[in-house]
Amino acid sequence: MSVHRHPLVDDSLGLAVQGYSWFPGRWRRSPDPDIMHTRLMGKHAVGLRGPEAVRFFYDESHVRRHGALPEPVRGTLFGYGAIHTLDGIEHRNRKLMFLAGLKDPHRVGRLAERAGQVWDSAAADWATQPRVVLFDATARVLTRAVHDWAEVPLDPADLDRTAADLTALVDGFATGGPRHWRARRARGRLERRLAGVIEQHRAGEPDDSVLGLVARHTETDGRLLTPERAAVELLNVLRPTVAVSWFVTFAGHALHRWPELRDPLRDGDLGYAVAFAHELRRFYPFAPFVGGTAVRDLTFQDEHIPSGSLVLLDIYGQNHDSRLWPDPYRFDPDRFLGREPGRDELIPQGGGDPREGHRCPGEDVTVALLSTLAIRLARLDYEVPGDQDLSISLRRIPALPRSRVELRVTGTGAARHTVSAGDGQGSQPG
Repeated sequence: MSVHRHPLVDDSLGLAVQGYSWFPGRWRRSPDPDIMHTRLMGKHAVGLRGPEAVRFFYDESHVRRHGALPEPVRGTLFGYGAIHTLDGIEHRNRKLMFLAGLKDPHRVGRLAERAGQVWDSAAADWATQPRVVLFDATARVLTRAVHDWAEVPLDPADLDRTAADLTALVDGFATGGPRHWRARRARGRLERRLAGVIEQHRAGEPDDSVLGLVARHTETDGRLLTPERAAVELLNVLRPTVAVSWFVTFAGHALHRWPELRDPLRDGDLGYAVAFAHELRRFYPFAPFVGGTAVRDLTFQDEHIPSGSLVLLDIYGQNHDSRLWPDPYRFDPDRFLGREPGRDELIPQGGGDPREGHRCPGEDVTVALLSTLAIRLARLDYEVPGDQDLSISLRRIPALPRSRVELRVTGTGAARHTVSAGDGQGSQPG
């Protein structure tokens, strides 16, 4: 067994400056392809990647999440007391609520169908505007759709602010600047509003809506979540759904770079749309890594991991590992045609078992929304103005094209391609 001495140099600044490219740089200097040692925030840190590392990381006897998430992430992205900060029976109990709301294929299908309906309605208005920012427009579509689907009331006059607040939660978790403070203010507004919604719902008759599932969920001691804690978890349904705006924007970027990909999407080939969605999630940078704390002295591939070490699972690196993905920096949806990605291979939203572990239960939602909206985007008649910056900086977390993809919409495409729930886009992919 190899016992690694703690590195003397803390590389927190390198991570902050390099963003997504930090891990690849470290791997190039590491003698082992799947484990490397460094120091971050004054602590010994271990980076892992590969399917075996995914299984190791999500074993609760190895790594715990409770207390591992930095305060800036809890204060913006997830919220205090959220499911992401729990382990053991408390985590599994809270997970039941999300599985009931997000793993039911009928619920998933209804959300995708509603998103398609809202998109179609919005697209008619886009054609009357000089330019549309795809990221912002998609965020409004998804905000409206997920509120309707979850039966969370939202005044139409509040749509723009709510969409901006929900995207701010994601946009500001990995920075200490203005984006971070915008996210904190947004969380405060959203949690206060949703706590009131929870209390109002509890005063009425129980129902099986997503709002009802969250409002009536009980902890392991049999007590209801406080309205404030329930608001946090309701946000953890709304916020990641609206975060799909990042991937729809990347879809616009991909269709501009590789316009030949539009034809099978225009034809409504759902199998290709699902493969396209998987490749978007693999190729484009979103979550850089996930972290936890070693619960005891551990050994991974004969390497010693001291108790209390920060353990990081490299998401971006694994999704671009040539051992798993031939020619990994080539965008190629065909690599997913006719096959579902292995559970521990493609991990854009983390890994593990979605029913037992920390893997996001909303992956089916993400793929359903992406495949539905990618077809509609491909069918949209638009031009991409050349006076914009479509570059994507790997230093910015989460990454986005600088212009957020501006479009000049000339028509909805509805006359040539009728899209309805009967086309299959609203069904659960896979």
